[in-house]
Amino acid sequence: MSLDSILARIDADQAAALDRLFDLLRIPSISTDPAHSGDVRRAAEWLRDDLAGMGFAAELHDTPGHPMVVGHMDGPGPHVLFYGHYDVQPVDPLSLWHRDPFDPELQETPRGRVIRARGAADDKGQLMTFLEACRATLAETGALPCKVTVFLEGEEESGSPSLVPYLQERGAALKADLALICDTGLFSDSVPAIVTQLRGLLGEEITITGPRIDLHSGMYGGIAMNPIRVLTKILAGLHDETGRVQVPGFYDGVEELSPELAAQWAGLGFDEGAFLGEVGLSVPAGEQGRTGLEMLWSRPTAEVNGITGGYTGAGFKTVLPAQASAKVSFRLVAGQDPVRLRDSFRAWVEAQLPPDCSVAFAPHGAAPASRMDISHPAFEVARQALSAEWPGEAAFIGGGGSIPVAGYFKEILGMDSLLAGFGKDDDAIHSPNEKYDLSSFHHGTRAWARILTGIAAR
Repeated sequence: MSLDSILARIDADQAAALDRLFDLLRIPSISTDPAHSGDVRRAAEWLRDDLAGMGFAAELHDTPGHPMVVGHMDGPGPHVLFYGHYDVQPVDPLSLWHRDPFDPELQETPRGRVIRARGAADDKGQLMTFLEACRATLAETGALPCKVTVFLEGEEESGSPSLVPYLQERGAALKADLALICDTGLFSDSVPAIVTQLRGLLGEEITITGPRIDLHSGMYGGIAMNPIRVLTKILAGLHDETGRVQVPGFYDGVEELSPELAAQWAGLGFDEGAFLGEVGLSVPAGEQGRTGLEMLWSRPTAEVNGITGGYTGAGFKTVLPAQASAKVSFRLVAGQDPVRLRDSFRAWVEAQLPPDCSVAFAPHGAAPASRMDISHPAFEVARQALSAEWPGEAAFIGGGGSIPVAGYFKEILGMDSLLAGFGKDDDAIHSPNEKYDLSSFHHGTRAWARILTGIAAR
């Protein structure tokens, strides 16, 4: 049987594939809400049974949190590990949904047909593209072209607390020549993409304490140190006038973009004004002298995500607060050490404290950036496969966000990851009325069939 027959099978089976996806979407597998722990397990069991029905040796592995689903199928040639997650974000505020978030529907929109439901794009629709590609290949050939392990997580949307311990304890059974991850998106509606670098993430909460109690601003204003004043001065000093981060050693290890990638990114025609215009902005606010895509993909950042202190309720209260706090996140690039940066940031904050003030820190995660070795032949196979399914030629791009599992695969299992996803910027993946384009589901399935066949041929 040829690849053409597998693709024809995918085309002919589209309605049945959509029915299977809808069955999975109906399960409210919200991992962060204990009230839905039974639903999360039900989704894991559904996937285990679906894999077993295709002939995978499929198991559900319990963790201190939600289950992992693992399926193995032997085959010739290289071994690939596919990763996806079956848990979903909460649906609040429910009043903003136009229909039940767990009652999926195929809808007609001005931009084409879409699947509307929580988890449609993140990540149930994405992971099912790979499973449907395997299903069609098995139906046409009776076997997969290479050895495949499927690894599906149920805690990605709640911080993956069980993932690292699981990989450390049972990762030997998952180790493969390459990991495939489908949790990203297209560069544009007509241009598919392979993410070859992801920014890491470091989160810190800082709390400045001054007086032992809140103070009356008339009785103490002018003589007592105000923690909000201290905090805002520190935060204002995070960047200089050119947008560079001022934490000592912040740029240690940061490399310049290669000429080859710089040229490819320039060819994508990214419109900074249009990108910012969609959210009511107009002027790039990152490091001066950098392109918009560099700011988004290859340069590190420091951002203040929230500030609290004093009275913030209705009306007015003239108070000097005893404490003020802020949440600060850093998006990191390859070469930066999140542990060393955390230490440097804390020392930088402490050095700016005036008398009578103290600081407490609370960590909120630390994941390094990931950069893939695109010399692996699978990357060119995937680029050609994606280019065959969309009008534009596939591009190697960066990712501004973080997908920590790619870093864990590299650090713990010694595997690079190939990240190819089919979401779109307007999918509203963490918002009400999430959707996934039917064309993404269909062409994504065909693309995975091409990739598996191509990897085996290499």
